[in-house]
Formats: sequence, structure tokens, C-alpha cells
Amino acid sequence: MSTSTIARAARPNFLVLAPLCVLLGLGLVALQPVTLCAIDIVLVLVGGVLAHAAVNLLNEYEDFHSRLDLMTLRTPFSGGSGALPETPSAAPLVRFAALLALMGVIIIGGYFLWWRGLPMLVIGLGGVGLVVAYTRWITRMPWLCLLAPGLGFGPVMVLGTLVALGGRIDAASLIVSGVSLLLVSELLLLNQFPDVDADRRIGRRHLPIVLGLRGASRVVKVLLLGAYAMIALGQISGVLPAGVWLAWLPAPAAYWVVRRLSEALENPALLLSVLAVNVATLLATLVLLASGLWLT
Repeated sequence: MSTSTIARAARPNFLVLAPLCVLLGLGLVALQPVTLCAIDIVLVLVGGVLAHAAVNLLNEYEDFHSRLDLMTLRTPFSGGSGALPETPSAAPLVRFAALLALMGVIIIGGYFLWWRGLPMLVIGLGGVGLVVAYTRWITRMPWLCLLAPGLGFGPVMVLGTLVALGGRIDAASLIVSGVSLLLVSELLLLNQFPDVDADRRIGRRHLPIVLGLRGASRVVKVLLLGAYAMIALGQISGVLPAGVWLAWLPAPAAYWVVRRLSEALENPALLLSVLAVNVATLLATLVLLASGLWLT
């Protein structure tokens, strides 16, 4: 029972995001004269998944400890897994699993630090800091709360993969990691909408609380459209290869999200549809962006 609770608390349905960001990093490495090592690729992938699992597990533990889990109305995209409210006795084990996953990240990071030096240290410390601080502290700082998820999956994970595998940070990698930053921050921002009332009651201060849903929805639109503009800028300028135009294929779905979001604020059923389409749009965009890098 405890093992099942830990697995649910890690939110396995969402862990696909880490491999996708690692795949983006691999695509960037493929554009450079770097000889790839299979063991290093596996370690980077494991480290990315462990980091994502660690932040999910810590989030589940902290939300249970603050009793937020008892106040939220869970959806497939927000409100946590519900694992700990159903099995409260597993809370210490979930916390232990989070720390174990984080220790695995640190060990793998130490290995790459040995080979890659200072750049790996800077990226690694930033990533660990985001994992540890997100739920307890960052969710009380609105703009940092907005950017933190994107920083973790963009500059930290995408650029971390690039550096760990021996690549160098260049204009292409900055644009690709920037696209990931915008999309992931937009995803987490929109997924906060259903939890506003419960989050406010425990002292959180993210943008949907500070700006209201109307104000936060404008930020969602800017981030989502900005990601596609960044892809276009990178391709038109010649920094990104021609194949990245594949990432524009989900743009009509992104436009649908932008058009329907305002209406969805007053319609819970439509909001769930918007959340679902938004998740699918993000995943498809990242897959196609990575494919465009690999097909070059």
C-alpha cells in the first residue's frame, strides 16, 4: 500500500515532461560536434526524471502537511494526486522517497560535475534549489512562482543536459530552453486556476491570487504565444534549423486555448477542456521541436 501511495504521489502521468526536456537537450547536442556516450545519456535521463519526481513528492508532502489537500477540488490537472489524504500514514515515506530521489539527482550531478566543471555546478545548484524551495517558499512569491517551473524544465534541464553531455551553450540552446521555459511556466500558471481559493487560505501568493483570474489569463496568453514567436524568431534568424517549423503544427490548438480562456473562467466544464488542450499542446510542441532538431 505504501509503495502504491509513493508511486501515485510522484504523479507518474506528469513525469513525461522531464524526458521531453532531456530530448530537447539531446537534439541540441546533436547539432554540435560532440561524441555521445550511451551511459551519460541514461544518467541524464534518470537524473531528470528523479528531479521531477522529487519536486512532485515534496509538493504532495507539503500540501498534505499544510492540509491544502483537504481543501482542493481535484481535477486531472490540479489539486494533487489525493494519495496522502487516502493513506495519511504514508506521509513520512513519501517525504523519504522525495529526499531519496533528490539524493540520486545530487549523486548524478556530482558525476557530471567531475567531468564538466563549473557550468554544471551552477546549473545543478539552481535545479536543486528550485526542487527544495518551490512548494514551501517560492509559491509565496508571485513572479518567481511563475518562472520557477519554466526555469527548472528550461534552462536547468535542457541546458543541463547539453552541458552534461559535453555540449556548449549557444544561441540555439538559449532559444530552445527559452521556449521550454515559457511553455512550462504557462502550463503551471494555468493549472493553478482551479486551486485559487484553497491556495489563498494557506497563504500562497501566485499570480492568479495576486492578479485575479482575468489578469493571470492575460499572462497565460502572452507566455503561450510568446513561445511560438520565439520558435519563429529562432528559425527566421537562422539560429535554429529549418525543421523546427514542425513545432508550429500545434499552433491552432494554442490559438484555441487563447480564444476560449476568457470564456472558460466562468465555465468550469470549459476550463477543464482548456486545461486538457493546453497540456496536449505543450507536449506536442516539445515533441515536434525536438523532432525538428533531430531531423536536421
